[in-house]
Amino acid sequence: MDFELPPHLVEYLAELDRFIEAEIKPLEQQDDNIRFFDHRREYERTDWEKGGLPKKEWEELLAEARRRADAAGHLRYGWPTELGGKGGSQLDLAVIREHLAAKGLGLHNDLQNEHSIVGNNPFILLFKEFATNSQYERYADQLLSGKLRTGFGLTEPYHGSDATFMETTAVRQDKDGQPGWLIRGEKMWTTGMHVATHIMVFARTSGKDGDASGITCFIVPAETPGVKVEEYLWTFNMPTDHPRVSLTEVWVPEDAYWGEIGNGLAIGQSFVHQNRIRQAASSLGAAVYCINESVKYARMRKPFGKALAENQAIQWPLVELATQAEMLRLLIRKTAWEMDRMDHKEIERTISDKVSMCNYWGNRLVCEAADRAMQVHGGIGYSRHKPFEHIYRHHRRYRITEGSEEIQMRKVAAYLFGYLGPRRKEMAGLTWDDVDYRKSDRPTDAERAATQRDDQGIADDYVQPIPARP
Repeated sequence: MDFELPPHLVEYLAELDRFIEAEIKPLEQQDDNIRFFDHRREYERTDWEKGGLPKKEWEELLAEARRRADAAGHLRYGWPTELGGKGGSQLDLAVIREHLAAKGLGLHNDLQNEHSIVGNNPFILLFKEFATNSQYERYADQLLSGKLRTGFGLTEPYHGSDATFMETTAVRQDKDGQPGWLIRGEKMWTTGMHVATHIMVFARTSGKDGDASGITCFIVPAETPGVKVEEYLWTFNMPTDHPRVSLTEVWVPEDAYWGEIGNGLAIGQSFVHQNRIRQAASSLGAAVYCINESVKYARMRKPFGKALAENQAIQWPLVELATQAEMLRLLIRKTAWEMDRMDHKEIERTISDKVSMCNYWGNRLVCEAADRAMQVHGGIGYSRHKPFEHIYRHHRRYRITEGSEEIQMRKVAAYLFGYLGPRRKEMAGLTWDDVDYRKSDRPTDAERAATQRDDQGIADDYVQPIPARP
């Protein structure tokens, strides 16, 4: 087994570091742009008079950083080569995202809104995987040029993690002699609607509540009559771009769907697998930053005549965090490496539990690391003059979004006990003869019969719908 990173990736990380020092750090410092990253960050980023939306100046600065990254060939690193990218693998992107997040807050990488000089745009891969030829001709140029910006309309006010119980519907209806669909419903946490040109609307087109099939993904222009942003929801970490959106008698042409009619949740599943593994890597990087900063501070701070680092009360919590970070890094990289060797359907069938393990543990770890960093740093750690409170407030949302940690653990349990995944056949055929127990513990006939419950019914309980997502 070889745990060395590929030489091309090691060289690329060094190239990114040089680019950050030459292009991004100077931009971060000019015109007092550092105000978006120092203790003033939440105040300066937020237009409090416009519903808590991001300030124009903040978004313009992010756009300029992305423009420079794109000109240098970094922004589209993870895009397929046939779509103008460099074909960066899942492993590449996991390593890069950890590397950038471990540098702390900065214009190079700001996870509050998924900004990075190496873009995380899962819609590109979704487009490649699911778009038909006609859809490709219609949307490709706009998507690749950045003119098509989509909101993700899946979660609903009364249905978060369980997207199969979807009240938004689409029925066939002609308009002026043209076939089409009439969409009615409401969506929550449809991120980025203030700048989106389109919204991906998941709506039930057939079947009944609870069915994973029968849901279709429509691409709806944001200016379509009947599409309305009802409110922007203020969150733990501001600014917000997470609105509640209503769809009232929204009509779209017949071919306005993406992928296949009735199979829209497959698009959502592919989306979350990509985002979950990369999110886990970012959380790991931010956790490493918190750990490293705490270690340095503990060595330098000397109350009562000796360094904080000499106290086991300081050492041991950081030792545990550092140990968890090391183990998590190996799992993330192994899982990303496996993802690179299979299509999205195979990922769901075989290693979706590993993706969930990475995600829920990474998100929990960074919250613990940020909290510990505040404690080690004392009063200054609690203040906004250190980035730990910002890291905590941002990453705390990831324990809910992209699938709450409870949903993620439920997925792991389904694979572990064989209700889903590669062990399903093995565990379905399990008998008491396969269990190591003492003769005095031998089950009664009634207990044997009780174990014959239909596994399919149990498996249906574990089918992972798409989670709530700000």
